[in-house]
Amino acid sequence: MQIDWTTFALEIINFLVLVWILTRFLYRPVLDTLAQRRANVERTLAEARGIEARAKALQEQYEGRLADWEEEKARARGQLDAELALERSRQMQVLGKTLAEERQRNAAVDAHERQRIERAHEISAMAQAQRFTATLLTRLASPAIEARLVDLLLEDWAGLPEPQFAVLRGAAEAEGAGVVVTSAFPLAPEQQRRISAAVGARMRQLAVSFREDPQLLSGLRLSIGPWHLSLNFADELAGFAAASNHVDR
Repeated sequence: MQIDWTTFALEIINFLVLVWILTRFLYRPVLDTLAQRRANVERTLAEARGIEARAKALQEQYEGRLADWEEEKARARGQLDAELALERSRQMQVLGKTLAEERQRNAAVDAHERQRIERAHEISAMAQAQRFTATLLTRLASPAIEARLVDLLLEDWAGLPEPQFAVLRGAAEAEGAGVVVTSAFPLAPEQQRRISAAVGARMRQLAVSFREDPQLLSGLRLSIGPWHLSLNFADELAGFAAASNHVDR
C-alpha cells in the first residue's frame, strides 16, 4: 500500500489550520474573558475590604467615645458605691459580648456576600464561554472537519482495550443490538466502508447501519445499545454545558 504524500501533507496542513483557529478564536478570548472576570472579582473584594476597614474605624471611634464617657462620668460622680460599680461592670460585659456577636454576624454576612459575588461571576464567565464555543463550533462545522473526525473516531475505536470489547459484545448479544453510526453530514461510501471494516475487525457478529443527524453539527456517534463512542461537536458542547451546570450548583 502506497502513501499519498500530497493527501498526507494536506491533512497535516488542515490539522495545523484547525489548531491555529481554535487557539486564536477560542482559547485566547476565553482566557481574556476569565482574566476580566477575575479582575472584577478582585475589585469587588477590594471594595469589601475598604468597607470593612471603615466599619472597624467607626467601631474604634465608638469605643473611644464610650471610654471618654466613662471617664467623664467617673469624674462627675466621684466615688460610686459597690452596687453601682458591680452593675456597671456587668453591663459592660454584656455590651462587649453583644459587640463581639455583632462583629461575628457582620463577618459572616460579608463572607457570604463575597462568595455569592465570586460564584455569580464564575457562572457568568462559564455561560459566556459556552455561548462563544457553541457559536464557533457551529461555524466550523463542515464535511471536511467531519472527514477528519472520522479518522479520529476510528483511532479511538482501535484503541479501546479488548476487555471493553468483550463487555460490549456481551451487551450487544443480550439486547440483540447492532452498531449504529450517526453522522452530521452524509458519509461517503469509502468512509462507510472504512467504518464497517473497523467495526467488523473486532465485532464481526454485529451489523453496521448509518444514519444522519444534523444536530450533531459535525462529527459522529457510534452506538451499540446504550453504549456510545462520540466524537462530534454537539456532544462536546453538551459536556461543556454539564460542567457549567455543575458550577451553577
